[in-house]
Amino acid sequence: MNGADTAWIIVATALVLFMTLPGLALFYGGLVRARNVLSVFMHCYAIACLMSILWFVAGYSIAFGGGTTGFWGGLDKMFLSGIDAETLSGTLPEVLFFAFQMTFAIITPALIVGAYVERIGFGFVLLFSALWMLLCYAPVVHWVWGGGMLADGGIFGETGVRDFAGGIVVHETAGIAALLLAVFLGRRRNSTTPPHSPGFVMIGAAMLWVGWFGFNGGSQLAADGGAAMALTVTHISAAAASLTWALWEKIKFGKASLVGIVTGTIAGLASITPASGFVGPVEALIIGSIAGVLCQEAVNLIRNGLKIDDTLDVFAVHGVGGIFGTLMIAVFGAGSFVAQAGGLVVVGVYTIVVTVVLIKLVGLVTPLRVDEETEVNGLDLSVHGERAYDNAS
Repeated sequence: MNGADTAWIIVATALVLFMTLPGLALFYGGLVRARNVLSVFMHCYAIACLMSILWFVAGYSIAFGGGTTGFWGGLDKMFLSGIDAETLSGTLPEVLFFAFQMTFAIITPALIVGAYVERIGFGFVLLFSALWMLLCYAPVVHWVWGGGMLADGGIFGETGVRDFAGGIVVHETAGIAALLLAVFLGRRRNSTTPPHSPGFVMIGAAMLWVGWFGFNGGSQLAADGGAAMALTVTHISAAAASLTWALWEKIKFGKASLVGIVTGTIAGLASITPASGFVGPVEALIIGSIAGVLCQEAVNLIRNGLKIDDTLDVFAVHGVGGIFGTLMIAVFGAGSFVAQAGGLVVVGVYTIVVTVVLIKLVGLVTPLRVDEETEVNGLDLSVHGERAYDNAS
């Protein structure tokens, strides 16, 4: 065990949890109408609790167990079987590696929340998120990070898929699942209401930015120069994307908005995530600068061109950003283009199949969408019996 590495990953673990609670909750909560803000908080909080238990029970074993099939890790590490405070994973206590990866298993299904807010059944959220994490997210983790079929020596040969902190594993899977759920749910009955609290959105985005240092810097799994570089390029990409998003918004609409610039921040963070361990500051500047415009145009295409109500633009920001960053690894010569593109296709197809099947199956058990009266009155009071504000609108 290395003490410095252990100390850094303890901090990184806290930072990544901070991304979901309260970062993502505030970011998403501020973007919805006032009558639905508590339901968003509830979704994020309940998902964090449920994923933590499921990761302990079986998720970690599926992702990082000793399975030899290349598809999944098996069930030998269920309930952390055989792991105690002295068991090591590299230079870290394995229980810490478990906890760090658990925070990724929390935020990935929580990202999907942004696609279905204001109209989805709470029971559906819990059951779908549970099954999706175990059957979609955890196997993909094994393929890429657990020595599975997309790793070095897998189906793409010695040079496997490069995904430093989750462009494929986190952002592509969550983005595709979000888009599919938005399609199956249909549009909200009132999808033109502006965000009720841009201030919440900014605070949440700022927390996500800070937490992302643990997300990307911690993925080095060591307290060394690689972690420092990952942290640095993460910041540069986020800053660049924020500015190009705001500039592009100003050019197109005459005004640069607060919600716009902070959404650009998230686009830059998602785009640099897969590449943060493989590129330098100049490449990060390029990735972020492009991401601010690319993801904004993806928002316009999905929202206005395809008329899909991906409410908080999960696919356009996280999905497109993660896919773009994954391909940029090959563009900058840090990976094979065949492996990068092939990995995106394999994971994309698998995610589509599993997500569609789960939407159909879970819908047989609990309703996908709330009734019209509940949606009109808001989920906060109708579903949870609480109100965020005295005069929520």
